[in-house]
Amino acid sequence: MRLSRTTEYLLLAALVLGLAVIYFPLLVVLLNSFNADTTFGWPPSSFTLEWWGRAAENQGALNALWTSVQAGLAATAIALVLGTMAAFALQRYRFFGRNQVSLLIILPIALPGIVTGIALNNAFRTILGIDLGLFTAIVAHATFCIVVVFNNVVARLRRMGGNLEEASMDLGADGLTTFRLVTFPMLRSALLAGGLLAFALSFDEIIVTTFTLGTGLETLPIWILNNLFRPNQAPIVNVVAAVLILASTVPVYLAQRLSGDTTSGGRL
Repeated sequence: MRLSRTTEYLLLAALVLGLAVIYFPLLVVLLNSFNADTTFGWPPSSFTLEWWGRAAENQGALNALWTSVQAGLAATAIALVLGTMAAFALQRYRFFGRNQVSLLIILPIALPGIVTGIALNNAFRTILGIDLGLFTAIVAHATFCIVVVFNNVVARLRRMGGNLEEASMDLGADGLTTFRLVTFPMLRSALLAGGLLAFALSFDEIIVTTFTLGTGLETLPIWILNNLFRPNQAPIVNVVAAVLILASTVPVYLAQRLSGDTTSGGRL
């Protein structure tokens, strides 16, 4: 289909406008992390690296970063194991209620975060009698990280089919050998993409974390929220936000590259 010149210009203008709405505020945050003016006058009259140096020495931000990394890595590990097992169970086997189980697995990521947070808070404290802490936040993050891994693995299993695995077993390989030499190499890029997306999702999460993280602990997004309006903290908050933007962009970019690579086994 060939579009008219006017339609092409209108679509291009809509694309540019949409990208500007999304990315101009992020660009402002990045520039303000170097802005020498503490009032963030615009445009910046001069630039400095002072705020980056202060952020690197801010113990509260560093502690929050470490908490976010621990929660993200642990939640991703849980999601990789459970999400992959669920994907194999639902993609390779037929049983009564299969579609309903698939819906139940995907549902947590569709629920409002505040609903999930309140439900998990009540479950941990009232029903299970578990004190809120890093462990409860990890479990809470894993509930929606599983969905990301599950979707990636299911999509790859559908594209793979079962012919190569059947051929492997016909040639005498047992199930474990077939998985190690045939299935896993073809799933590797999907698992890595799902893990990267799960980690990015966990690293940025704030609503569910607020209801499930123990007192005295902060993840990086919560640290930003708590310090956003404190005097003299705004420049450091901008630096931390800039780091968060970059740290979130890299996993998403790599996951997109790996998810789109279906011919070379996920090699970049």
